[in-house]
Amino acid sequence: MKKIIKYTGSVLLVAVVAYNSVYFKKLDEVKAGATSFDAAKYAEKFWTEKLTPHVAKAIEIGQLLTLLQTDKNKAFADHAHALGIGNVKYFLVKGSGIVKSVEENQVMVKIESEREKPEVAIATEYVFGNAVRDASGEIDINAFTNSMDFNNVSGELNKIIREKVIPPFRSKVKTGDKVTFSGAIELNKEHLSTRSIEIIPIDLKIVNE
Repeated sequence: MKKIIKYTGSVLLVAVVAYNSVYFKKLDEVKAGATSFDAAKYAEKFWTEKLTPHVAKAIEIGQLLTLLQTDKNKAFADHAHALGIGNVKYFLVKGSGIVKSVEENQVMVKIESEREKPEVAIATEYVFGNAVRDASGEIDINAFTNSMDFNNVSGELNKIIREKVIPPFRSKVKTGDKVTFSGAIELNKEHLSTRSIEIIPIDLKIVNE
């Protein structure tokens, strides 16, 4: 009998300890206690304090294209950025040129440069991906606790471009206009092609005199 009482007491003790160790909170309470990451706020600050000032250091698009032809390895080593391992890299570029056509999803610009004078496409509709986030090399992946927050910053930066950069330019630009631009491009080092470069714009201006 004493063994039974002792056993029963032990079971009750374990049950009490387990009950007090496990508890449940309402989902709202958990959410309220957690510090949520504000991707939009982070993106706005990054855009203003790091990305926009860094545009002054961007390589002129014609110079980059010439360097890619003469010394591809140097071009990637000196001017490309990427946060992962692989052949896809991002460049921050700037330039000026004459609008050759205004199309549904892009504006084609014949760039002005000492040597290379190809046409480049400035994206005005489909703005997505990580090019703008990564091209400057100014973002620190270690500042993020998870990949979702990091990826959300890309989405918010692209949203700034879609809502603030492109509309005022798109509403006025026309064939023959002289424009200046800065933005990000994506290139694959292993399968390099410079025939159809698309620029995700960071700054766009019409500078007709």
